[in-house]
Amino acid sequence: MNHVMPTPRDVRDVYGRRYRIGEDARELTGHSRRWQLWAAWACMVAISPLQYAFGMAAGGLEVDRGWGAAQTLWLLAVFVACQALVAIPAAWLQRVRRASPTQLVIAGGVLAAIGLATLAHAHSYAAALIGYAVLGGVGAGVVYSACITTSARWFPDRRTATIGFVTGGFAVGAVPSIALLANFRSTVFDVTAVVALLIVLVAGGLLKDPPKHWWPADIDAQAWAIDRKLNRNIPHNQPAVRHYRPAEAMRTGALPLMWLLLAISAALSLFGIGFVASYATTSGLGTTVAATAAGLLAAVNGLGRSTAGNLSDRFGRRRVLAAVLMIEGFAHIGLVAAGNGPAFVVCAMFAGLGGGAFYAIMANLVLEFFGENSLLQNQAILYSAKAVGGLVGIGVAASVVAAVGYRPLFLVAGLLGLLTALSVRLLKQPGRPALPVRPQLGTPVTGE
Repeated sequence: MNHVMPTPRDVRDVYGRRYRIGEDARELTGHSRRWQLWAAWACMVAISPLQYAFGMAAGGLEVDRGWGAAQTLWLLAVFVACQALVAIPAAWLQRVRRASPTQLVIAGGVLAAIGLATLAHAHSYAAALIGYAVLGGVGAGVVYSACITTSARWFPDRRTATIGFVTGGFAVGAVPSIALLANFRSTVFDVTAVVALLIVLVAGGLLKDPPKHWWPADIDAQAWAIDRKLNRNIPHNQPAVRHYRPAEAMRTGALPLMWLLLAISAALSLFGIGFVASYATTSGLGTTVAATAAGLLAAVNGLGRSTAGNLSDRFGRRRVLAAVLMIEGFAHIGLVAAGNGPAFVVCAMFAGLGGGAFYAIMANLVLEFFGENSLLQNQAILYSAKAVGGLVGIGVAASVVAAVGYRPLFLVAGLLGLLTALSVRLLKQPGRPALPVRPQLGTPVTGE
């Protein structure tokens, strides 16, 4: 007997938001929606060594290939720029259904594997620039965009924590590579290239977008919009006043400010990823401390994102965003003040905590500031700030480090992080008037 799919219903909440109710994930894909979450996470884990293991590999690449320190790190800077900029066309392809998540992830995974193999074997700088920085960067960006978009669509009730968890895989997956890179450079990149290809072929094949406005049938959407017991976002995170197209969002001033804050925050985070290992080595702390610091930075960077997302649901996005950026700033200053290996490792760990959590929080701020009709485009515009952050935080920083050393630059990065954290208070939701509390002085009453 054939099972008949229930007829979906279109439901609206008190804010006018649409929900497509009645279709279970198992009926749409053959599995629970958690399969989509774990498949997306696995794909992110597979490509993570491309970015997070590079800082540990940089010193060896300089020696083996004869490239200068700044020249080597510019490869990572270009990689990050390509990874961030491809998010816009990738988001468009998925939004208009020109490409499925599986097609995007497999294509991106193949390019990512080429990037990893290039790091293992390319002795020509031009070949490394094209194979790793450009092709690998584009591949990583396509996988990144498709994975967070698809997973967030399956978990609209837990978007921030979901994005945090999936993007966290992009950092956590590099930890084994970082640990092994101290001794086995080319072998590690060869193995990770093969593993990445296998994972994206298997896990990427499971990814599938739900119907537009899909909502889990077991959660009352209309109650979720107003009941704080169901929805921990209430009352700290209010929905958008209306839907803003990208041009309208830019004119509000809120999206440009958000872009600037993300560009600075990404620059500081990527600066830590790119230079913590070499800073530890040149400071005489040894290869073991360098690998431990880089590994813990990547691990906490990934593991802390989902936790920060949950905290932002409960205490408010901007409040938690300011807190994690403050942690990042103090951690960079701590790296300068650290007098021994253990202290340096602890500061690197906190730098990782602050340097990853802001991505998921700001991705959800876009939804709550500008609505869902142009969500992918607005998020892609915001994420493109990472391109500037990568070029400045890695490429330009590498040239400055060669001139002034690590300590001044880490100190400036820390102070800039604290300033960025204080600037979060300038972010205001468009269209919602600010109602400051004023003393009720009134005017004197004369006569009765």
